[in-house]
Amino acid sequence: MVGRLVLGGAPLGQPGDVGPRLRSAMATADVLAVEDTRRLHRLAADLEVQVSGRVVTFHESVERSRLPGLLAALSEGRTVLLLTDAGMPSVSDPGYTLVRAAIDAGVEVTSVPGPSAVTTALAVSGLPVDRFCFEGFLPRKAGERRSRLVGLADERRTMVFFESPHRLVDALADAAAAFGSERPAAVCRELTKTHEEVRRGSLASLAEWAAEGVRGEITLVVGGAPAGPVSMGAAELAALVAGEEAAGATRKDAIRAVVVRTGLPRRAVYDAVVAHKDT
Repeated sequence: MVGRLVLGGAPLGQPGDVGPRLRSAMATADVLAVEDTRRLHRLAADLEVQVSGRVVTFHESVERSRLPGLLAALSEGRTVLLLTDAGMPSVSDPGYTLVRAAIDAGVEVTSVPGPSAVTTALAVSGLPVDRFCFEGFLPRKAGERRSRLVGLADERRTMVFFESPHRLVDALADAAAAFGSERPAAVCRELTKTHEEVRRGSLASLAEWAAEGVRGEITLVVGGAPAGPVSMGAAELAALVAGEEAAGATRKDAIRAVVVRTGLPRRAVYDAVVAHKDT
């Protein structure tokens, strides 16, 4: 008899966002694989749920080592509930490896859907939501982050990122250089929590605001590239070319890529590179 893996959507901040199905799943699961046991017990207390199943940690550093035990429980017909600290498992959180392994083992994988910081931030951002893409966390290293953003400069869909409050200023500044300082964006902080805050504006203005210091969980939403030629200053164009070169392109190919991306004349891009080659 094969068990079942259940992915549970944990509240972003307000326990009241949890529905009766997750309460039932928490109370009846044979095994609860959780990112943080303290958060689980706090949530269970808030929901007045008695957890009777076995609780095991399941976070990034132990994710793979936990697979054999969890798969064994599933093969014995147990129900395993996977919970992360907030939102849906696998979405920039632990879970994918277990989901993939369970599917490969012929185990049923289902979910108790719940809150998601991605769709919540999109809904309150004020930016177009008919088409969007989720890019997760940007790279920590400055060069890799800039290269990633340069590669997204011509993305027409609204983009959603997770970011650390300690790296938010640099991320916004690099995004302004790659996308243009006037690209609209929204910084969503502490979604659904007591100190929820949504700041909307241009990337440049948001970078200036964030320089004063920001705390809490951050979801960044950035508008997609406009259709047709974009308006960019020389410094921004030079930064785009530098990003292409950092990704391995020659100067000639980098300029050509930026011309295609922005729709601007080649001379304008070339002059921008020359003007900023010594800065």
